[in-house]
Amino acid sequence: MASHATISRFRGELQDWPAVSERARGHPRVVGVAPYVQGEAMLTRGRYVRGALVQGVLPRQEPEVSDIDDYMVAGRLASLRPGEFNVLLGRGLAASLGARIGDKVTLVAPKATSSPAGILPRLRRFTVTGIFEVKHGQYDTQLAVVNIDDASRLFQLNGGITGLRLKLDDMFLAPAVGREIAADLPGTFWVRDWTHYHANFFRALKTEKTVMFVILTLIVAVAAFNIVSALIMVVTDKESDIAILRTLGVTPASVMLIFIVQGTVIGVVGTLLGMAGGVALASNVETLVPAIEQFFDTKFLSPDIYYISDVPSDMRWSDVSLITTVAFIMSIVATIYPAWRASRTQPAEALRYE
Repeated sequence: MASHATISRFRGELQDWPAVSERARGHPRVVGVAPYVQGEAMLTRGRYVRGALVQGVLPRQEPEVSDIDDYMVAGRLASLRPGEFNVLLGRGLAASLGARIGDKVTLVAPKATSSPAGILPRLRRFTVTGIFEVKHGQYDTQLAVVNIDDASRLFQLNGGITGLRLKLDDMFLAPAVGREIAADLPGTFWVRDWTHYHANFFRALKTEKTVMFVILTLIVAVAAFNIVSALIMVVTDKESDIAILRTLGVTPASVMLIFIVQGTVIGVVGTLLGMAGGVALASNVETLVPAIEQFFDTKFLSPDIYYISDVPSDMRWSDVSLITTVAFIMSIVATIYPAWRASRTQPAEALRYE
């Protein structure tokens, strides 16, 4: 739903957009370009009133930059024919208005019209011809999609548009590509990419990922204390045996190595089991979470509260290797103190009462 990058005038609407579109298509990284009109409005139906973000699109070009047609619950994007004033609503927005396919909704634009009766708001009746659900609260509860010509007339853009939406072959190159396109365009344009539109959301995700890594590290550290306690108990229980080995000529370094190896084996086995379980769980989150929600008749991520209503899974081996390495190092560190304590065993003291 969110374009990789957008091109707009720094002030006002974009009038000469076909020429700008051709310049943008000339960039080797750009694989799709589509015009759009965007504005805020009120949608009313009966006694229901909701604020909405109205987006005008060109149905034949919109599939180049978005996948909205793949998320239609009812109706098709092609139903947005110019002059017919049809509208597609997000599922949450349609539910809040009590609207279904074929119902009429009134769109109230913020721009007013002068008339002999005074200043009147711009009103227009639209027919609901489609409902979509992308499982993202921001779009499902706020977005209304109309034909670009209808939106241009509604917001009095005189045939102009808000801007152009771009799709790139690699979305992570959007900031660099945006700068290159801006430098190539004549005049003053505002080129923004997806990292600007949802900056707070991605900063929150980055912070959450860092915090989760710290929490996981603390959990692993707590688990490592089990190795410490287990080895200390072994040292205490085998103190006399250690003393006998010392009297037979085993050096303190050898005793220390024995317990380090024992603790390392425990850590390696535990880390491998944890990694296998974690990878299996992470690879099947999208299947397990809906099953658990259905079994307990609950919803972990309510679309009324969270931006997303599903838990996507993108397991990355770099993260797995990082957490596994930290767990392995902690398990080795946890063996040092018990092993050192075992190496300090004095045979005479340990065998005094034997």
